Amino acid sequence: MKELELKYGCNPNQKPSRIYMENGELPIKVLSGKPGYINFLDAFNGWQLVSELKKATGLPAATSFKHVSPAGAAVGLPLSEVERKIYWVDDMDVEFTPLANAYIRARGADRMSSFGDFISLSDVCDKETALVIKREVSDGVIAPGYTEEALELLKSKKSGNYNVIEIDPNYVPAPIERKEVFGITFEQGRNELVIDEHFFDNMVTENKELPESAKIDLAIAMITLKYTQSNSVCYVKGGQAIGIGAGQQSRIHCTRLAGSKADNWWLRQSPQVLNLPFKADIKRADRDNAIDLYMGEDYMDVLAEGAWENIFTEKPAVFTAEEKRAWLDKNTDVALGSDAFFPFGDNIERAHRSGVKYVAQPGGSIRDDHVIDTCNKYGMAMAFTGIRLFHH
Repeated sequence: MKELELKYGCNPNQKPSRIYMENGELPIKVLSGKPGYINFLDAFNGWQLVSELKKATGLPAATSFKHVSPAGAAVGLPLSEVERKIYWVDDMDVEFTPLANAYIRARGADRMSSFGDFISLSDVCDKETALVIKREVSDGVIAPGYTEEALELLKSKKSGNYNVIEIDPNYVPAPIERKEVFGITFEQGRNELVIDEHFFDNMVTENKELPESAKIDLAIAMITLKYTQSNSVCYVKGGQAIGIGAGQQSRIHCTRLAGSKADNWWLRQSPQVLNLPFKADIKRADRDNAIDLYMGEDYMDVLAEGAWENIFTEKPAVFTAEEKRAWLDKNTDVALGSDAFFPFGDNIERAHRSGVKYVAQPGGSIRDDHVIDTCNKYGMAMAFTGIRLFHH
């Protein structure tokens, strides 16, 4: 198959629409559904991300994409009991595989952003991963293959209309890529940068200690940023992205946005949130929304009289700013990556408040000395990679 006609482009008024190959066959098969233009953008970007994560870490990887940027990315490390609970899988009597763990973690870090996601998996989708996908609100999945049981489960999703794409894992794209904007063709060499164990060798801070776990987390951050709309910043802990700030014009706004998402991920693990008395019939998406409001400044939207009764069996206490700060101060050993240099130390100050200990960024700002001094003030270890990772 050399081309595939799509229903429409980014919007319904943008017709005709298709994907096609100038030379050779398309490296994909649509096994179910009818993926659209944005679905394929998410699928192909996500597939590149998880393929690189697998190569860099040796672990199965998954990502949850929305609007051509990842909402989450993770490798297949085991889930703790708390993680099983905050990711809403503690009710599943399933022995999760590493690939299932990877998707649960990728989806769970920012469940609000992942709602209606497109999934990319580095490995053949197994039954356990399909069981998790089947219960989530999602547009589709791309993987190098599917077991018979997994494919049967996925084909039954959305009354048979769920998008399931199989990609040839041996496909190698042309070294030059092109796109057209306003009738003008842009051309560039593909970003074939390999992020490996030596990517973080240039330690520029007084603290030069970078354990293997931190190298893995920083690699996850930088590979995630490679496929995130710039400007972008990524916080990672324990093998998963916990906060991604994408597409902001200001670096500090990226750092704040990603930091607030990382904070929310950690706050979800607090006793105040874990013990919220939800009514039994509340759906997972509604619980996610209620938790997001409860942890934020608009908490009265769910705690006001006449509102809480629809969500909880009893009225929860307000999660005070002091209580939240005390819990956030317990978060440590977080890794932070940036797709371009930090121009000022204010980014490090903000990162410190979210438990960041390890930092990787290209360097090259005229204020590098100030950024390094700020890291030194907090005992952070920072590597200069010397390489920018803009993605547009």
